[in-house]
Amino acid sequence: MSTVERNGDQIRSLNYLTENCVGCGICSDICPTTAIKLNPILPIARGLLKMDYININEDDCALCGLCASACPFSALEFAINDKNIKYMEEYPKWTHNSSIDDDTCIYCGACEIACPRDAINVARTLPQRKDLVTGEISIEDEKCISCGICEEICPAEAITTKRDQKQISDIKVDENKCVYCLICKRICPADAIKAVCRICSYGEQDLDPKDTEITGNIILSEYSCINCGWCQEVCPVDAAEITKPFEGEIVFQEDFECKGETCHACEDVCPCNAIKIEDNKSVVNSKVCVLCGACAKACPQNGIIINRYKMNLENIRSKSWQRILSGLVE
Repeated sequence: MSTVERNGDQIRSLNYLTENCVGCGICSDICPTTAIKLNPILPIARGLLKMDYININEDDCALCGLCASACPFSALEFAINDKNIKYMEEYPKWTHNSSIDDDTCIYCGACEIACPRDAINVARTLPQRKDLVTGEISIEDEKCISCGICEEICPAEAITTKRDQKQISDIKVDENKCVYCLICKRICPADAIKAVCRICSYGEQDLDPKDTEITGNIILSEYSCINCGWCQEVCPVDAAEITKPFEGEIVFQEDFECKGETCHACEDVCPCNAIKIEDNKSVVNSKVCVLCGACAKACPQNGIIINRYKMNLENIRSKSWQRILSGLVE
């Protein structure tokens, strides 16, 4: 994190949160004093350069707060007298949002796996195994011939034997491990094992819902989330809901010939995992693209065009800010 700060009638500070920056360059595009410069994002994204995506010239920065208001990814925070302007009524407000309904969520974890920014954490509590599978099992000593086959074949390693001078003298079944699959019963050559599964996945008896309930909680980080929509796409129960910062589309120049596998610059810089190289050309998944523009800035052939039709930023009261911010929308 880097900070630009000045004291006067007001204490104004601009904080750059490097971990939230996606290298979109929106801040450098709209900075009225050109104090923000976009560094070479492609080698940075590839780990070839150890530097931030942007550089802020402290001497040129007017500490107006426009960049912080325009950043859809919370990478820039602007404060006046230690109060963040995002909580002040006179400053613009983003209306993009991500939410996951706890009442609908089944805690499957698909969203956590799919999230490209590690913004989702799913903590779940599974039911006890004994509540899901119950049964009875016993070994008749009179019939047992101490062959040890049951121990060898048990998939749950629930059967153990005690050997005395290479002879099996005792057989134990750990019912905390036993899943009552009945394999041991079927394989026993002496019919010494008696076992029954009271509640099996293939049985006719339904489980009590309270015994199968998965509980937990889900944490969605406001600062790490970039509202890409991956969670919404993969959620099997439609518990996730996303409003993106921009509405629009990505198009390619008419005479653009993508270099595909020999380049994949757009794929490397995309913070949403929205671009893949297929059949040796770039393919954009518009469902998870946030139209940030990082791919367009990284493309060495300038073949990518970002068409934004709408920006979900409201309460822009300043006429000059309206004029500048309108440049982000075609």
